[in-house]
Formats: sequence, structure tokens, C-alpha cells
Amino acid sequence: MSQPSALHHPAALSPDDARKQFRQAMAHLGAAVNVITTCGPSGRCGITASAVCSVTDAPPTLLVCMNRSSAMHALFECNRNVCINVLPGHHELLARHFAGLTQLPMDARFGLPIWDEGLHGVPVLRDALASLQGTIVELKEVGSHSVMFVEAAQIRVCADGDSLIYFDRQFHRVPRLCAA
Repeated sequence: MSQPSALHHPAALSPDDARKQFRQAMAHLGAAVNVITTCGPSGRCGITASAVCSVTDAPPTLLVCMNRSSAMHALFECNRNVCINVLPGHHELLARHFAGLTQLPMDARFGLPIWDEGLHGVPVLRDALASLQGTIVELKEVGSHSVMFVEAAQIRVCADGDSLIYFDRQFHRVPRLCAA
């Protein structure tokens, strides 16, 4: 039986190299693709986000990370009402629209016949795998991003459909396994 090798402690990376290495590592962390929407006094908008995760079920709370330099950040911060729409596999183009990877203007994105009006007028994707409508109850600045804690007030879950994930800087459709 071989002995484990001693841990190797590499020299500290420069801030630029650490940032590049971190981004490369995060590209290997597969994550669900979501369109986060808001509506309120500051207007209506949405963004594509994969930095979303559950915090607790009592009360139902999620966190959403958003770059503070995003033009949409101030709208979310002011409006506070949001919907996290978990995208099904067939909505890659929608994810691209809300990621700003196409030329489709924001109003046209919401003009697509796939939206319902939710609480406080927030757009809810009709065929989302899950939609969690709620309120940003806390916002914490961490580095270049804001961590928004969203308390869900209304939750809708779809019983079927494939998932859309983001992995290795690409969208991937993940089929739902059929029950035996």
C-alpha cells in the first residue's frame, strides 16, 4: 500500500491569475439555468443566471448572485419583487436572449407569448420547470456581486420536462429520466 504524498502548497497566485483560475474552476460546476424577472417602480427586466441556490425551506428562501455592474442590478434592488424561473431544456434561446447574447430588446423578450403575470406584475414563465415568486428580503455586497436573498411567497412546479444546465461555458439539455 502506498503512502499518500505530502500536500503540495503552490505559491500564491497573483490576483489576475487567481481570478482566471477561479473562473475556469467555476466553468466546471454545472448549474441550472434560470431567468430571473422583476417588475415594479423601476420597470420590468430579466437576466439569465446560474448562480442561484436554496438557502432554507423555513421560510422558503433562495439566493441569487448578480453582478453589481449589470445595468439591471439597480432595477432589481429597487423593485425587490422577483421570480426565479427554472428553465426547461427547450428554452436555450430564451436563456441567450436574457443573457444579452442576442439583439432582442427587453420589451420584445417579454412580448413573447410565453409569459404570465405574477405577483406585483412580475413576469412568470408559463412552462418553467419551477417558478418561485417572492421578495428580496436581504441584499449583501460581496466583491463585484450582490447576493440577493429571496423569500418565496408563491411556488409552482412542473411535473415533466427536461432541464437546461450551463456547464463548460455551454448550455446543455439534461433529459428527465422516466419512472420505472
